[in-house]
Amino acid sequence: MINIGKEEFKKAYLKKFLEIHGEELGEGNSYKKYEALGNLVKDYVGEKWVETTKKYNNSGEKQIYYFSMEFLLGRLLGDALLNLGIRDVCREALKDLGIDLGELESLEHDQGLGNGGLGRLAACFLDSMASLNIAGHGCGIRYKYGFFEQRIVDDKQVEVSDNWLRDGNLWEKRKQDKKEIVKFGGEVITEEVNGVMKFTHVNYEPILAIPYDTPVVGYEHETINNLRLWSAETVSDEFDFSSFSRGEFLKALEYKNSVEAISQVLYPNDTQYEGKILRLKQQYFFVSAGVQSIIRHYKKHGGKIENLDEKIAIHINDTHPTLAIPELMRILLDEEGLGWEEAWKITTGTISYTNHTILAEALEKWPIDMFKTLLPRIYMIVEEINKRYCQELWNKYIGQWDKISRMAIIADGQVRMAHLAVVGSHSVNGVAKLHTEILKKQEMKDLYYFYPNKFNNKTNGITHRRWLIKSNPQLTRLLKNTIGDGFIKHPTDLIKFEAEVHKKEIQLELAKIKRLNKEKLAKTILNTKGIIIDPDSIFDVQVKRIHAYKRQSLNCLKIMHLYNEILANPNKDMVPRTFIFGGKAAPSYYLAKNTIELINKIANVINNDKRVNEKMKVVFLDNYRVSLAEEIIRATDLSEQISTTTKEASGTSNMKFMMNGALTIATLDGANIEIKDEVGLDNIFIFGLQSQEVLDYYKYGGYSSYEYYRDDQRIRAVIDDLINGRYCSDKERFRPIYDNLITYNDEFFVLKDFDSYIETNSRVDDEFRDLYKWQRKCGINIAHSGIFSSDRTISEYATGIWGSELIYKNL
Repeated sequence: MINIGKEEFKKAYLKKFLEIHGEELGEGNSYKKYEALGNLVKDYVGEKWVETTKKYNNSGEKQIYYFSMEFLLGRLLGDALLNLGIRDVCREALKDLGIDLGELESLEHDQGLGNGGLGRLAACFLDSMASLNIAGHGCGIRYKYGFFEQRIVDDKQVEVSDNWLRDGNLWEKRKQDKKEIVKFGGEVITEEVNGVMKFTHVNYEPILAIPYDTPVVGYEHETINNLRLWSAETVSDEFDFSSFSRGEFLKALEYKNSVEAISQVLYPNDTQYEGKILRLKQQYFFVSAGVQSIIRHYKKHGGKIENLDEKIAIHINDTHPTLAIPELMRILLDEEGLGWEEAWKITTGTISYTNHTILAEALEKWPIDMFKTLLPRIYMIVEEINKRYCQELWNKYIGQWDKISRMAIIADGQVRMAHLAVVGSHSVNGVAKLHTEILKKQEMKDLYYFYPNKFNNKTNGITHRRWLIKSNPQLTRLLKNTIGDGFIKHPTDLIKFEAEVHKKEIQLELAKIKRLNKEKLAKTILNTKGIIIDPDSIFDVQVKRIHAYKRQSLNCLKIMHLYNEILANPNKDMVPRTFIFGGKAAPSYYLAKNTIELINKIANVINNDKRVNEKMKVVFLDNYRVSLAEEIIRATDLSEQISTTTKEASGTSNMKFMMNGALTIATLDGANIEIKDEVGLDNIFIFGLQSQEVLDYYKYGGYSSYEYYRDDQRIRAVIDDLINGRYCSDKERFRPIYDNLITYNDEFFVLKDFDSYIETNSRVDDEFRDLYKWQRKCGINIAHSGIFSSDRTISEYATGIWGSELIYKNL
């Protein structure tokens, strides 16, 4: 923690402003003021960043490298100020200078390095590793245009490039001297030299990987870890002038553009061949650069390659970075000269794997021909891994060809990345108790019974420093005044708040804080959407990636049903509700994009119908991102966690909402189960199918969505409203949603859960009327949220998977 007073900070800030802009403060605009503040904070961070690196190099402490396709960092200035311990000093110093810290923080672009929970989890984990003094670093891709910026035009999602780097990124440092070469295509020459097989990769396309480093500031400034993001560039900077001068303009630019495309956007559209191969390129690009960099640094500082797994841990966040396994093998075999058995022992001892989903779309499979052509040496290694693994399977399951084929890494013309991840790592973890059990007993059953000791559970967590302390200062102040500030370093100390929540003065204070946050969000909605909403209404919120299994469609049907009820009974006694949605649909995911359009069409009809406006409003907030999430979550009354049971691995927004005093309406899916276990059934709203019921339907059949449509008048009314022109003059506009629910038998059991969902929402309405009772429940959720801190999760990873020593226990 930095020890600096207000006057000293003011002097340092004015000096920094003059230094970087060559003018006095009064001449500068707001963005220049932000740049000066950011650079000053970077100065405070820089010295400790260097010290941390020196300490790691000298101590030989085990280094953890967290490989992820996404790091959804959000804005960094506020986090840095908080973790440096100078946020309040900074705010007061700037106030004296006529500057609002909040305004400067809002000028920072959210870093466009992720889409949803996967990337935000990675960011939370980096924060916790630094705050727990664990030597943990991130490795990913520096996407020039991120995922995309979402705009709603004529009620539809339109994707435009998220040019988050247009003003530069003052937090990153380009490390040209740490570049690596990544090789694609070509051929492999195999020859025997002195009785040893040698493999030489020739005629390949070299791609330059340039690292950009970002400091990850631990709480109280003790540790500054590193996030290294790789950018793809051509090996030669020379422009193809000869082609250009001949008028071949496109050819002159073609190669450069094709290389830089690797680090242009997150998740390119992979419905076509070109998109698939670009995605595979991305995955190999960053793991190859990352693994090469790790080994180069390790050897530079005296590390012995045979001890690599004792000093280095590489963790792959979901299936995307699985190529780290054959890439590490390649280096150990071809560059370090190790034999297969020794290299395999080191590789499996080094690498661990988190599975985040059972959805087939994310358990990636690559066509053999594509894989072999793009990565010829890597394919040879995967083929050898598969051969040896299948020999083990044959020895155990003699004659069971179907079983062996099911379990193989290469089969049916494809390379199965999830299988490779399990076989090539020493630990495989799920991210919530139910998810892990489904992995073990359903989706990866054969692999689990073959490797029972590899599988374990590590329930996800969130960093309370950002999602409570930074984003909800009023609630944080109440907690400090009530139970002290020990929860900042020991988040499970929040449980002490449970003893206070029965007090009416605490309940009133919680209500006051929530009302203030709702007023702020209402102002944002008015300014951005032009919609007036009532801060006294229930803020009913579903913000997350748009996907059929997350069932935004179920929420839509509920709203449509409530609208029908009010029209049929204008005097209906109900607490007014504001339904708030946010989230992006993948550009090629038509059903999800159709759902966004439906939400906006529903909003148009309801918000312009004066007969219902005192009782309900619907809002879709564009371009959902971390900074917007902070504003929404603290203002939420009811958190919608309504995925089909068994489909959501964990969820982390559920944890953020409960930590900020929202009650959860949820299926027994993912971490909702553990939230229910923590707070008790009286303090959460549970509905819907049980996991075994869902699994039985998938296994044995027996579900007919048409029967629910036929037999329930409420369902029939809202389903018909999808195609009768009520919400869109084009009656076929929402035919895809209709077909998904009726024609194709409702894969995610929306209609099955409809009645239970409606009944549970009635209970929400009843309970919200009692302010004291509702706030007591909210307080209990806050008190029990500490167990869902990512500090707890990372402690479990460190001791149970990585073999990393915790410098201090933070729980």
